[in-house]
Amino acid sequence: MIQYIIRRVLLFIPTLFFITIVTFSISRLAPGDPAELKAGVGGEGTMRGGQQLNEQMIQQIRAMWNLDKPIWFWTIFTDEKDATGHTKPLMERLTFKWNGTDNQYVLWVRNLLRMDFGKSFQDNRPVLDKMLERMPITIFMSLISIILAYLIAIPLGIYSATHKDTTLDKVSTVTLFVLYSIPQFWIATMAIIFFGGGDFFAWFPNAGIHSMSVSPDDPWMTRTLDLLWHMILPIATTTYLSFAYLSRQMRGSMLEVIRQDYIRTARAKGLSEKVVVYKHALRNSLIPIITIVAYILPALISGSIVIEYIFTIPGIGKLAFEALTARDYPVIMAEFTLSSVLTLVGLLLADLLYSVVDPRIAFSKKSN
Repeated sequence: MIQYIIRRVLLFIPTLFFITIVTFSISRLAPGDPAELKAGVGGEGTMRGGQQLNEQMIQQIRAMWNLDKPIWFWTIFTDEKDATGHTKPLMERLTFKWNGTDNQYVLWVRNLLRMDFGKSFQDNRPVLDKMLERMPITIFMSLISIILAYLIAIPLGIYSATHKDTTLDKVSTVTLFVLYSIPQFWIATMAIIFFGGGDFFAWFPNAGIHSMSVSPDDPWMTRTLDLLWHMILPIATTTYLSFAYLSRQMRGSMLEVIRQDYIRTARAKGLSEKVVVYKHALRNSLIPIITIVAYILPALISGSIVIEYIFTIPGIGKLAFEALTARDYPVIMAEFTLSSVLTLVGLLLADLLYSVVDPRIAFSKKSN
């Protein structure tokens, strides 16, 4: 098992290398000059609106962010202009120049390895500090949602499969398909209208993570209960989509397994239905559910964007949305990199769980 884990971790290296190239390329292909964009954003350490920035100031910003260095190891096309100021045709600008390791990509990766994601364009704060501030509430909300989704989906999927075509199975199938087809933002809006003090009941808060009446000096139990009260609507909105999908996957997988010959043999031996289902069928039915783990971890960030924005939760998803609207490239690159790493970790976790559920599934066999 240790050798298997080491081999899977070593596979991270070329994958991460490719991810850094994609992330860096996307950021550099984005329209606009980051230095000019920085100059036009008000905040600590920036020029305020209305003040004319000169070229010298912009060049200083470029030098500070290493934007004055070559982008890649080599340059193929130059941006030379003719006497009239127009850019020369593509073929006339074709050239090749080796830039060495003193380029923007190498400097960015070097800082990335030191967990230095740079400074935000919006407030000049380190990106890592901003992400660490926002991450706990997102992880808390997502983990609770994932646990609830699995706790509801697996028993419901097993029951639907073992009681196929019963009234409850038909009702749950229709209900879950309807839930799965409804957009998450619409459910969130309806939850606020009906239960968040919109037009009907004011049972739960509809924004933020703490009440105005609760201060940091209050007992931790008071603050925790207040936090949970604020999280009910966001977590319920996040969970319904996951458990609707998971329960359908669990039902389909269980139905396929209980039709196998070894299940019929187990029943023919006189084993009880509980033993057949929970001891012989459940383990193999979990394999498709484990596969979904690989997609859940990156969803800690991407899946929370809509919910955190609607419920005004200061999490990592809301930070990503704010960075996208403000073209805060360092934050966007950091979140994209983090999401990619979480995807790799999810794939590794899924492979390890495969081996736990079914030892016959080995990495070498899957490679073949």
